[in-house]
Amino acid sequence: MAGLPEVTDNNFQAEVIEADVPTLVDFWAPWCGPCRVVAPVLEQIDAERDDVRVVKLNIDENQQTAATFGVMSIPTMILFKAGQPVKKIIGAQPKKRIEAELEPVLA
Repeated sequence: MAGLPEVTDNNFQAEVIEADVPTLVDFWAPWCGPCRVVAPVLEQIDAERDDVRVVKLNIDENQQTAATFGVMSIPTMILFKAGQPVKKIIGAQPKKRIEAELEPVLA
């Protein structure tokens, strides 16, 4: 399983802010249990949908970006659209719930 592409403090601007497709960023860390639970759900969403791209950012290695967007607990998922954070989902959620949160913003 390849998993989701990783973004970093260094390439966040190019990969997320300047992306031409809405991008959901999963702020996570290797030691976070709920992050491991939600990861396969996000991989499914990424594989099944053409209207959103999902990437992940390790907050231990990229604290600057996490701080910039006010990530206080993980997992936190933030949807960026046209370079702006438009939706924040905090905590591990079931797939249907995550998609329900994303639908209005992606429509």
